[in-house]
Amino acid sequence: MDSELLIPDGLGWVRGTPAGREWLAALPGRLADCAARWSLRVGQPFAYAFASLALPAELPDGTPAVLKLQYPDPDSIHEATALEHWAGVGAARLLAHDPERRALLVERCVPGTPLHALRTDEALDVAVGLLPRLWQPAGAPFTPLAEEAAGWMERLPEDWERAGRPYERRLLDAALGLLADLVGSQGEQVLVNQDLHAGNVLRATREPWLVIDPKPLTGDREFGVVALVRGAELGHSPDAVRHRLDRLSGELGLDRERVRGWTVGQTLAWSIGEGHVFPHQLDVVRWLLGAG
Repeated sequence: MDSELLIPDGLGWVRGTPAGREWLAALPGRLADCAARWSLRVGQPFAYAFASLALPAELPDGTPAVLKLQYPDPDSIHEATALEHWAGVGAARLLAHDPERRALLVERCVPGTPLHALRTDEALDVAVGLLPRLWQPAGAPFTPLAEEAAGWMERLPEDWERAGRPYERRLLDAALGLLADLVGSQGEQVLVNQDLHAGNVLRATREPWLVIDPKPLTGDREFGVVALVRGAELGHSPDAVRHRLDRLSGELGLDRERVRGWTVGQTLAWSIGEGHVFPHQLDVVRWLLGAG
């Protein structure tokens, strides 16, 4: 890439911290190092980036790929390991990995159309067929869901106070109670993805649809559909959220109340980040608590 590196607007939030500014300043050098190491031709970054810089790349033999330079957050630290674990089954293949630079070279999904381009029920059909292939037994080094949830329970009251109590106390109490009950009553621990929403499943050629950008944990299968239930990509309304909850739970043989509980707990935990409150997340929590 000969022109100046353009940082997508979605990554603008990292300029708010010294660590983020340091990461941005280092990106051109890391990009040049990776391009040289893997003999890549790279284009300008994809515009959708929020937690990493992703660029279209081409290997020396013409194979299309994506070069991903991760922001060093803990949620994505085992992304490469998850892709290796799946070995291309339902997910993009990992082609190369540089842990020191937090750089991944992965299979590019062509044409790359996101799942939410489909009608809702067609998209859910795809999810029902895809998810069981991803729920493979797994353990270390992936973070257990129980450990992650313990962190949510610890941070939720602190974040709520620090943000000026931006939602009703009843939501906080309900989420803490649900998480406490769920953590100790899990079933088989499988590889689940904290961020498997309909924008992270892309149309491809090797398989019809492939998952990208996993944030992996090991835990309940019921947790594995949370991002699809809460995600606004397939509609943001009480009926839309409950429809996704009902279809995914029923057709995947999941305990509906466990799915609902995990969705309430994680969605509220993710409703405040970097000092920002995300109202859409709070909507989902209110709708699901009102659904009973």
